[in-house]
Amino acid sequence: MAGRTVTVTTLEHELALAAAHQVRYIGAVDEVGRGALAGPISVGATVLDTTAQVSFPELRDSKLLSAAKRERFVEEIRSWAVGYGVGHASAQEVDDLGVTAALRLAGTRALAACAVAPEAILLDGSYDWLTTPESNLLDLLAPPTEESGVSVPVRTIIKGDMQCQGIAGASILAKVERDALMECYAAEFPVYGWSENKGYATASHRQAIAEHGACHLHRRSWNLT
Repeated sequence: MAGRTVTVTTLEHELALAAAHQVRYIGAVDEVGRGALAGPISVGATVLDTTAQVSFPELRDSKLLSAAKRERFVEEIRSWAVGYGVGHASAQEVDDLGVTAALRLAGTRALAACAVAPEAILLDGSYDWLTTPESNLLDLLAPPTEESGVSVPVRTIIKGDMQCQGIAGASILAKVERDALMECYAAEFPVYGWSENKGYATASHRQAIAEHGACHLHRRSWNLT
């Protein structure tokens, strides 16, 4: 039986975006944990120097790699990119802000951790949740909150983590860091099976919530059972 075809990632989209805006440093952003019942939404970011970037075709969507391979790639990605970071938005922030604003906040935190600021960004998916929304009168009247979002050009790429090396690298960084957090949380709350399900909505996770109730790391605004 023929094996599954694996698409090789390239720097094509990163170079094209740099050329389109006549810039040098391209950011790449991806998220993990958006659909989980517990734990943070986590966003990874890489920044690439398109004038001198070496290709890294072994990078793949984090979901296509074993946990061991993802972890081995982390230090290589950090050496390969000129900037990298992972940002998180807590379960409480997801409840308070909603998913889109929580993603934007986590993405802003990830980019703030990068040693080099991107001049344009590739974002995995079809919807730009990273750009700062236009403010309105209600925003001016609301209490001040942590600033989030970017003002540089953002280009969305559907299944970008399967095409773009920068996005694939970002997805690996986010996945490894979020999984490690969920392992730590699992030691504190072993009944939910987070070592295995990483906070996602498995049948056993929902059953544990039904039996033991939710904890402060669950997104209480979601349908948990």
